[in-house]
Amino acid sequence: MPLALQTTLRRRALFSTVRRFLHTSTKPLCILGIESSADDTCAAVVTSSRNILSNVVIKQNDIHEQYGGINPYVALHAHQRNMPVAIRRALAEAEVTVDDLDGIAFTRGPGMGGGLAACLHSGKAIAAALDLPMVGVHHMQAHALTSFLTATGEADTPQFPFLTLLISGGHTLILLATSNTDFKILATTLRCWEGGSPGGAVERYASQVQEDQKSRANELLQEYFVVPMPGQLAFSYSCLDTQLRRVLERKYGVEGLGAPGGPTKPDEVVEELDDKARCLLAYTVQEAAFNQLEAKLLKALKVCQEQGVENIGQLVVSGGVASNLYLRQRLGKLLEPLGVKQIFPPPHLCTDNAAMIAWASMHRFISENTDPYEIDIRPKWSIEDLNADAVESGVKFERRSGESRKSKFNTGRWWHQPAL
Repeated sequence: MPLALQTTLRRRALFSTVRRFLHTSTKPLCILGIESSADDTCAAVVTSSRNILSNVVIKQNDIHEQYGGINPYVALHAHQRNMPVAIRRALAEAEVTVDDLDGIAFTRGPGMGGGLAACLHSGKAIAAALDLPMVGVHHMQAHALTSFLTATGEADTPQFPFLTLLISGGHTLILLATSNTDFKILATTLRCWEGGSPGGAVERYASQVQEDQKSRANELLQEYFVVPMPGQLAFSYSCLDTQLRRVLERKYGVEGLGAPGGPTKPDEVVEELDDKARCLLAYTVQEAAFNQLEAKLLKALKVCQEQGVENIGQLVVSGGVASNLYLRQRLGKLLEPLGVKQIFPPPHLCTDNAAMIAWASMHRFISENTDPYEIDIRPKWSIEDLNADAVESGVKFERRSGESRKSKFNTGRWWHQPAL
């Protein structure tokens, strides 16, 4: 072994010894989380005592606008450019250095391959350079557990079992959560509209409509926007595209939609309409998307009862669309008569962020079930496979010097129990 490397390892081992000596019995774990599974580049520092020390999000909305959606190649290069900036800002805003970190958490999947690769390689490089353990996190699990991080008391702390409605630009799921690693998929998206959820539809069409237009919108809903696959636990948002096409053709006289030389997407036509028509269609499409969410949610609750799953008194709603305040109002009216309490993370933590990634990894750092440096991304990754994947890839981290980190993770000495 080269002398320079030996010297570096000795210094790091000495520093680790001093650092452990200076730790007190209440010293929580400090985790750097990074996320870039879609079009946001994120970094955050979170402790096991549920303190979000920093939460940096660098968005790419402007650079993707010209493409009408996320361009994977452009997103990858933006992540590579933004990730060092996000990490440096996260450390600075948290007022910590790399020497204060106890582990690195990153999004392993699901998501866009290029974005996940940028996230994984950044996490691996930092962990290897600092001789730290690392954990790859399931993106949707992180959304589902965010409410544990943000809870302010017993009233808004989820109690297992509970239902989780995860709705974002790329995913729509209804899950039954029985622990922080055990999830059963009750409903998912079979057919999607540019991403698999109402995220694209709501972002494109959501708007406020005048009161005198709501009766007209209700007529359109009854005539054209029927909830797809009634009675089934499955989502379809491709139907919104088809239904809107029919409205434009039959009510607004649009011809040649999708024909060569003509507009290819309904939203291209909607943009050319006057403000009143645009608001009407925005309200109608939003109502149709949320009608489907409500219908499938009621079906999921009924199925749980039929399968003997008792005491489901909470619904945790997360994902980007969960920040929609109108959706929150509608779900409240739906669930209150059923005795089901809805729990929402703060709006800024409903969208993609790295704080949720750091928090979702915490139980694995605490139990010393970390990932080897050889793991790869999982662009397609069922949340039902979490436990099997953790057992298969999980390892007890050993320092390069051969010294175990066991004392660092000793639950009686180095941290206090978070509310997982």
